[in-house]
Amino acid sequence: MRLPRAQMFTSSPMPACKWVLGRCVTATRKAFIELSCEWQNGFRLLQTLLERSHVQDCCRHSCWLTRPATRLSIQSRCLSPRRVMNSRFRSPNVNYSGVMSAQSQSTTNPCPQVETARRLADEVLFPTTVATDRGGVIPTAHLQALQDAGLYGIFSSESVGGSNLSSANRDLVIEALAGGCLTTTFIWQQHAGPATATALCEGEAHRYAAGLAKGETRGGVAFAHLLRQGEPVLRAEPCSDGWLVSGTAPYVTGWGNVDIVLVAACWHDSVVWGIVPGIESRTMSASMLELTAVNSSSTAVIKFDQHLVTTDDMTSVVPFDSWLESYRMGLRANGSLALGVTGRCLSLLGPSDLDEEYATARHRLDTASIDELPAARANASDLCMRSATTLVAASGGGAVALSHHAQLLARQAMFLLVQSQTSEIRSHQLSGSF
Repeated sequence: MRLPRAQMFTSSPMPACKWVLGRCVTATRKAFIELSCEWQNGFRLLQTLLERSHVQDCCRHSCWLTRPATRLSIQSRCLSPRRVMNSRFRSPNVNYSGVMSAQSQSTTNPCPQVETARRLADEVLFPTTVATDRGGVIPTAHLQALQDAGLYGIFSSESVGGSNLSSANRDLVIEALAGGCLTTTFIWQQHAGPATATALCEGEAHRYAAGLAKGETRGGVAFAHLLRQGEPVLRAEPCSDGWLVSGTAPYVTGWGNVDIVLVAACWHDSVVWGIVPGIESRTMSASMLELTAVNSSSTAVIKFDQHLVTTDDMTSVVPFDSWLESYRMGLRANGSLALGVTGRCLSLLGPSDLDEEYATARHRLDTASIDELPAARANASDLCMRSATTLVAASGGGAVALSHHAQLLARQAMFLLVQSQTSEIRSHQLSGSF
């Protein structure tokens, strides 16, 4: 059956509307013309709507009647990797089961949160990760699934309603989720910053802690600029009501999906930390970045123009050197992202010589001292890149199709070479001394 074009849109230039699985979606006139042609050529209309047209739904901070800002949630359909990856692109050298294999998981006894994360990665995140990557925005149902599972609480102490998970188990949760969908994990992981800062804060900003522990309030961070060389790009100056922040925060992930952002600004030799709302205002403006990987993470550049952070929203003021040492101690957590992507690559490849390297990489990260962590991180990112390129080679020519998992994992591995990269990590990567 072919759908008549006249029934799919009117002569009005406004987007046409259709009901799909009980939900109202919008698409451009051009998209519906494409739909009618593809339906005639044998494509399933629903699959085309969800994967190939410019379909939109409402996001956390938008009304669908006025400002549709995200694509239709793809979590509900849970397409299998066999559906996402067209059969003509399959290789006999790759395992398309979609379930993380035993050799790609830690052998330690996992806590319930780790088991939950692995289940969500296999059943919810990975089946739709290619479509999520191509959609341009994260499905809101992905983050809701993590909230419903209590995973936003792993960064908070029990005193504020969190699960008080050990750092080792938190790392395993991050690794498991990253093996399902790096984009979703990358947004969710930003939550650790404000959740931890407000839980430890003794001032009025502590009021955010309980909501963050439950995931009812979702947080992001803006501090990557602190690692840049040269003059600070974001500064704070004291005023009678708190601090005035001016400058640019170049990488704020999850914009439109977070309620608050923990911002770091420089003041002399110190770092001023405070909470700002996750929406634009007269003194805060956002422009979205286009990324070659995790583009659906809604990463933005935020510009501040004398933005007031009141005393009630301040979490701390610490010497820069103290913060940097603390950051170096925390380099282990981001290594879990590379381990997660590596683990998924190895699951698709099946048993190989890389499995032993994978176990060794995790052990190095788990046992490294502060001074050894940069080399361990460089090693993990290098293994991730080699695992992804091996998967591309094993998959054959089909790997270059945008519907194939291999090309997605390869782009993600490239991203993880530079994500949270310090000068020490870069030095090890360039010299190969890891």
